Amino acid sequence: MPSPLPPTRVPLAERVPVLLSCALSCAGSALLLCSQALWPELRTRPRQLLLHLSLADLLSALSYFYGVLRDFQGTSWDCVLQGALSTFANTSSFFWTMAIALYLYLSIVRASPAGQGLLWGFHAVSWGVPLAITVAAVALRKIGYDASNVSVGWCWVNLDAEDRLLWMLLAGKLWEILAYVTLPVLYLLIRKHINRAHAALSEYRPILPAAPALRPRTSLADKKLILIPLIFIFLRIWSTVRFVLTLCDSPAVQNPVLVVLHGIGNTFQGGANCILFVLCTRAVRARLLALLCCGPSAQLPWPGQGAPGPWQRPQTRGDGDRDSDKDLDVPKPLLPST
Repeated sequence: MPSPLPPTRVPLAERVPVLLSCALSCAGSALLLCSQALWPELRTRPRQLLLHLSLADLLSALSYFYGVLRDFQGTSWDCVLQGALSTFANTSSFFWTMAIALYLYLSIVRASPAGQGLLWGFHAVSWGVPLAITVAAVALRKIGYDASNVSVGWCWVNLDAEDRLLWMLLAGKLWEILAYVTLPVLYLLIRKHINRAHAALSEYRPILPAAPALRPRTSLADKKLILIPLIFIFLRIWSTVRFVLTLCDSPAVQNPVLVVLHGIGNTFQGGANCILFVLCTRAVRARLLALLCCGPSAQLPWPGQGAPGPWQRPQTRGDGDRDSDKDLDVPKPLLPST
């Protein structure tokens, strides 16, 4: 592996947009957490998983904010503390993001609602693995100053360590690359399943008066299922690009545009989740607007929560399946038995 590059200088003009991204991510994560606290009827199982993702994103944004504000120039006690917190939170965010995708896949495509065992497994992996990696990295003194070549002012894996590549993979990059593959595959499979279900229903639409109402909600779900992995990859890819450039000892790693994109991409995940799951989710957005306008919000239903139409099967499925449908704004049509 080539020797480390000279330190990347991060001037104030480059740090300001990254700090703004951190602040917006904190606000977005806090809004997601508040929506869970204010409206118990929104506490569906996918949104309970989203709650833990928001906690990880909030901690990640806060630790990055401190790191960018300090713009570390060497290893210190607060550099190690900030690097440990961001490593734990960032890695946990990867695991929770993949856990939500896996849960939706199992509930919608496999029609097998997750039991408590799987949920406890999500907690054990998504919190336990990042914690174990972080504790080991700190104990072995692998967390420290990285010259801002694989960060934007904050501390991560010490580039002076001989086995820095191994620890950069364990402390985030391995799980980031795994998410690049896992998320598109799972969400495409979910989207394919939903489209196949509605295609099977198409022959009945001329005689079903409620069927035309399916299209707007299905279209919204289709867009979300495409946007979730695309936004994740778009935000995170700049970090991966700088990681590869650092390994190749390329001076392009210090390109100012790339540095800013890396900083915003690493810190804005909480804001992106807020846009997708609060501002672009009708049930949550309606309650938020009602709260801001001092109007009633407690009786606002989830999409599709009204009385079943003649095209719907009676709701006899488990809570996990109903939760998945609500969060995706996708109704469950009555499918032919053959």
